[in-house]
Amino acid sequence: MSFVERHGLWSPEQKDAAVRLRRLVEEQKLEVIRLSFPDQHGILRGKTLVASEAMRCLESGCTITTTMFAKDTSHKTVFPVFTAGGGFGIPEMEGAADVLMIPDPSTFRVLPWSAGTGWVLCDVHFADGRPVPFATRNLYKGVLAKLNARGYDFVAGLEVECHIFKLEETRMAPEDAGQPGRPPDVSLLSHGYQYLTEQRYDQMEPVLEFIRRDVLALGLPLRSVEVEYGPSQCEFTFQPTVGLMPADGMVLFRSAVKQICHRRGYHATFMCRPKIPNVVSSGWHLHQSIVSRDTGQNAFMSSDPNETLSLFGRGYLAGLLAHARAATVFTTPTINGYKRYRSYSLAPDRAIWGRDNRGAMIRVLGGPGDSATRLENRVGEPAANPYLYMSSQILAGLDGVDRALDPGPSADTPYESDAVLLPKSLREAVFALKDDPFFREAMGAIMVDYYTHIKNAEIDRFQAEVSDWEQREYFEMF
Repeated sequence: MSFVERHGLWSPEQKDAAVRLRRLVEEQKLEVIRLSFPDQHGILRGKTLVASEAMRCLESGCTITTTMFAKDTSHKTVFPVFTAGGGFGIPEMEGAADVLMIPDPSTFRVLPWSAGTGWVLCDVHFADGRPVPFATRNLYKGVLAKLNARGYDFVAGLEVECHIFKLEETRMAPEDAGQPGRPPDVSLLSHGYQYLTEQRYDQMEPVLEFIRRDVLALGLPLRSVEVEYGPSQCEFTFQPTVGLMPADGMVLFRSAVKQICHRRGYHATFMCRPKIPNVVSSGWHLHQSIVSRDTGQNAFMSSDPNETLSLFGRGYLAGLLAHARAATVFTTPTINGYKRYRSYSLAPDRAIWGRDNRGAMIRVLGGPGDSATRLENRVGEPAANPYLYMSSQILAGLDGVDRALDPGPSADTPYESDAVLLPKSLREAVFALKDDPFFREAMGAIMVDYYTHIKNAEIDRFQAEVSDWEQREYFEMF
């Protein structure tokens, strides 16, 4: 009996998908299969196996070291993995021990930019079949299961901004290596500052076109490709999908764009605000709704002509606002991302909602009788881990429903309201998470302590650096 069978890890749909996967590998004569899992940062890690070995591991799993869960954004190990419990308080994590990547065959793709290569997303389990608690896809699956048990599905559409530059110097000299290494030198593809003009789009079209072709070939539900306001900045929007699909799609999309661009001499970055003259911040706007599993009816849709949202929708909205400060650790997990929260900038700076208002944190779209009624949360950065971002939304929203919270009136001038301000830094966001016990209970103390430990390690490294600003400000004056 295989590991998958012994622990009941696949649904009937996944078993059918595994049959199709094996057939595709044979019919297309694939040579290698990439087994990947999304880590705590939403970055894909894993192993590439020759096709025959990948088929053998399909139901038995592929080992990978637990230190993958101990890395901060510099890829440094920030837990004492050779102590008791590996620094996690879990015996199975001691000594850089192995865990198992178990493929989810429903996620299988053939990579259009890498000849003879298949790709499959994995979940991570201990040898006794238990899911690793720090694997964020596992966490999100648990959140979805609780939502499903209430009779609902989560539906999300993505608007993702990023920058694409021309690579000028890749910085591959030995002295450029490190944790992190020296970033590449780049040049612009467009000067920007002509939002949605055809001229700016045409300047970037050669790059955007090969991205578009490969993203569609992956089966991702791409809706539009647009030039954004800033230099070399663009936006990709995706049709709404259900459950795991929007989060899985986001990690695959980001990884795909970076790989596709790098192979052709370009550099794509989902960093919020690159330190490049004249560039502007990128955001990730998450459109979300909750629908009935029985009827497909949108739970946010109002039947009252005087209300934009149903009572359920108003409670969900209020929950997002009530936990907005604590949730920023998940929606904006990098130090750099907080440079985006500026007044009068088309980015939010406080926890407020508005009807079709892009200055508000939550933009409410739709209305009475409109089945497309949804909430657009504009708080996120493109570097966010989608499993944590979406988990935080569902949990916070349902808490608002359960407590019958009221979101208050729509803000016509959101930057002038007296609403609670969003954190100004990642450190403040970590404090906000600690001050709000909700996520500690909803996600589990072990997960929150683990994630904040990693974030604090990143903050401490940042605080230890002497910045260019400090050197300019004080070196000559004092």
